[in-house]
Amino acid sequence: MTLPTLKQLRYFLALVEFNHFGRAAESCFVSQSAFSIAIRDLENLLATQLVDRTNRRVTITDIGREIAIQARLTLNAAESLVEMAQSSQLPLSGKLKLGVIPTIAPFLLPRFLPELRKQYPELQLYLVEDTTARVHQKLLSGELDLIIIALPFALRGVEISTLFKDPFLLACRTRSTLIDPLYYNIDKLEQESILLLEDGHCLRDHALAACQIRDLNQVSRFSASSLLTLIEMVDADIGLTFLPEMAQGSPLLKGTRVKTYPLKEKSFREIGIAWRKGSRREKEFRLLGEFLTHFHQNKIKHQ
Repeated sequence: MTLPTLKQLRYFLALVEFNHFGRAAESCFVSQSAFSIAIRDLENLLATQLVDRTNRRVTITDIGREIAIQARLTLNAAESLVEMAQSSQLPLSGKLKLGVIPTIAPFLLPRFLPELRKQYPELQLYLVEDTTARVHQKLLSGELDLIIIALPFALRGVEISTLFKDPFLLACRTRSTLIDPLYYNIDKLEQESILLLEDGHCLRDHALAACQIRDLNQVSRFSASSLLTLIEMVDADIGLTFLPEMAQGSPLLKGTRVKTYPLKEKSFREIGIAWRKGSRREKEFRLLGEFLTHFHQNKIKHQ
């Protein structure tokens, strides 16, 4: 008897999740043609139709939905098998697939990774940088073991441990013509003077909420696709923005005329880690969380 591969099951679950061949293929990091062939091969192997295909939509068949439930159970069982073997090893040793969002990765990783490798030399860390929604999906599908994210963010099927607060800072060009950073009222900023990341980046929503931006007309229609672009626009005095405190001293700000200023105490996001519910590696993940919390606290003390 020929059995489906775990990869085929993972692809099919991605199709169930996205209901779209293109987006599902993208989430699995394969071309749409290769993805479609894998789904067709799975249907041929099972001798049943899993998907109704039309030009405009994808519909999972009734039997396809039943098979999706079993596919998820099969993947969970395979993941538990790996986690069972890994739990017998030394803590924080062996392979760990870690997802980190782009508004944390360039600031936190270069600072804590050298110390982490020093304390846990047997740890083989595989890093993936992507948006919160995408690392969450990869966590649920088993492509990642653990993710570092900014909170609040609605996540299903995971356990979350909050690590520390990351305050927001006002960021503008030195001698900006748009604002006096020492004397200003956020409710009286000029229209479209606030620059933010584009939709899909949680930093946008966190900045709007934490910095209490009530008048959305103050937010520019032009949004940045990355932090690098955002900082370049601020450096050109096109607008001002709000950056997380962990961005201070980063290479992204070096060589620019962008300066940061503290905001009110309640203007912050929270940094946390998340893993799949029921993971056998929970104690190990909490240990890593404690390491990150202590590392951050020591960094703050010595600033």
